[in-house]
Amino acid sequence: MLYRMEKLIGMTIGASDGEIGKVKDVYFDDHHWTARYLVVDTGGWLENKSVLISPFSVEKIDWDLDVVHLRLSRQQIKDSPPIDTNKPVSRQHEVDFLGYYGYPGYWGGPLVWGPMSYPVMLPAATERPLNAPLPGHIPAPIDSHLRSANEVAGYHLQATDVSIGHVEDFMVDSENWAIRYLVVDTRNWWPGKHVIIPPQWIKRLEWAERIIYVEVGSETIQHAPEFDPAMEFSRVHETSLYRYYQQPGYWQ
Repeated sequence: MLYRMEKLIGMTIGASDGEIGKVKDVYFDDHHWTARYLVVDTGGWLENKSVLISPFSVEKIDWDLDVVHLRLSRQQIKDSPPIDTNKPVSRQHEVDFLGYYGYPGYWGGPLVWGPMSYPVMLPAATERPLNAPLPGHIPAPIDSHLRSANEVAGYHLQATDVSIGHVEDFMVDSENWAIRYLVVDTRNWWPGKHVIIPPQWIKRLEWAERIIYVEVGSETIQHAPEFDPAMEFSRVHETSLYRYYQQPGYWQ
């Protein structure tokens, strides 16, 4: 199942023993293009006000009630390493954060979530007492590549010949939290049309200029299957999209 990331914004976060706040942003990494953390505004419940929640901690998402249910207690969240979400999150902060919960580093293996394909709970993480030492060490690469979804939404998209619009949202895989598509609003170039672009087609990003360059021509995008934000996105639409671009689907 794919869902629009903007649906997460504003959802209530429920710990095992009560609510802790609401989602205000999502951090993703620009290498695998996968959502790594929910940024939660605790509304003053905690002194630092905002906390990070890893998908490893998510038990389920209730789309009807707009609630993200966690496997964590309020005390576990309260005792987690503090992170200033108003500043770039360093890789060392991530190491401390994931180490506290006993989660593997997503950069520590060949798959989307490091040693695994999905952010599944490990038995060791479930049984580990609070603040107990970890059984292993999480390697810490030098650089951090986390990006704010709220910030990247609005970036201009540049085709091989002209600017074709701006990023409006992201389509996320509900199983592994991978960003499958960028939702692009082309109203400034081709009025009234939305298209979706897989991150794999991105050639480079200019963060300072807020521009994303893709290796696709504007004419190709102009005739691509239209994406209707009001409609549920289906595998049929995806299949027609990849058939049009003559590319294999990620599920194949």
